[in-house]
Amino acid sequence: MNALRLRAIRQWYLGRAIRRHKQVVPVKLRVRTIGHNALLCFVTLRNEYVRLPYFLDYYRRMGIGHFLIVDNNSDDGSAEFLQSQPDVSLWRTTTSYKSSRFGMDWINWLLFRYGTGHWCLTVDPDEFLVFPNCDTRPLQALTHWMSASGIRSFPAMLLDLYPRGRIGDQPYVAGQNPMEIAHYFDPANYMIHKNGRYGNLWIQGGPRARSFFASSPKEAPALNKIPLIRWERHYVYISSTHMALPRALNLVYDENGGERISGVLLHAKFLSTLIEKSSEEMQRGEHYANSVEYRAYNQELHSDMVLLTPESRSFEDWRQLEELGLMSLGNWV
Repeated sequence: MNALRLRAIRQWYLGRAIRRHKQVVPVKLRVRTIGHNALLCFVTLRNEYVRLPYFLDYYRRMGIGHFLIVDNNSDDGSAEFLQSQPDVSLWRTTTSYKSSRFGMDWINWLLFRYGTGHWCLTVDPDEFLVFPNCDTRPLQALTHWMSASGIRSFPAMLLDLYPRGRIGDQPYVAGQNPMEIAHYFDPANYMIHKNGRYGNLWIQGGPRARSFFASSPKEAPALNKIPLIRWERHYVYISSTHMALPRALNLVYDENGGERISGVLLHAKFLSTLIEKSSEEMQRGEHYANSVEYRAYNQELHSDMVLLTPESRSFEDWRQLEELGLMSLGNWV
């Protein structure tokens, strides 16, 4: 696809986000407190109160300076909790998640308006970034190095975590580290191919592919993400955080046999809260392909399935993931 065509696509998505900016209504804005070099975190959520205390603490410890959050009409206390947090700016919307391209119109607007010139992390409340040296260095150390190296985007494979037994056996409570319950993962058996149009890698596999989409693996959720970008006003996410434009933001791998730095997003979806969540989202039908993913969850979770296999590994640290080839230190020392 030629550069002019890609530019037109980028401008269309950006224009779409700007036109829909009135769908997100300010509830509590603290954006004036954002420092010049602050790392920003962008989130869209609905009814995630139980996850929020640990999620915010995790990323505060990592070095996030401000959270910009869109609440999609929660009724579980999420909005009230977020309003009380001094480093959170909150917007609320009652419009359709599906019609907003699954929240990306809202996020692209906030990135356009507030993200320019900042390193911006865009994640869900059940995603926890792990990067090389994250046990000894803050996220700012990574972003400073990437800026000095001319690197504008940072990829992270989504790594699904799951518990030893049935999903609902151990109730998850607010403030708890979800990895205390769900800490097993699939170390291999991932499928990768290159997206010829946008240049990004497309990764599928893991427990969701083998357990929920075994009969149709090509329909399994994508695991490739580019969650961390030094944002500019003309940037835009195209499909969740799986890919972005300009196209160069997606070229985060080495096609000549070398390695570039990458991370992992620990995906703590498979907690007891998923059983109720899957029922709600299946009824709402607001997710991709008429919530086909949540329909698969709902059917299998009520059969008391267990995701653990003899090949499963228990998560230890980033070094373990690097040794398994799931992330890379690249040439960052």
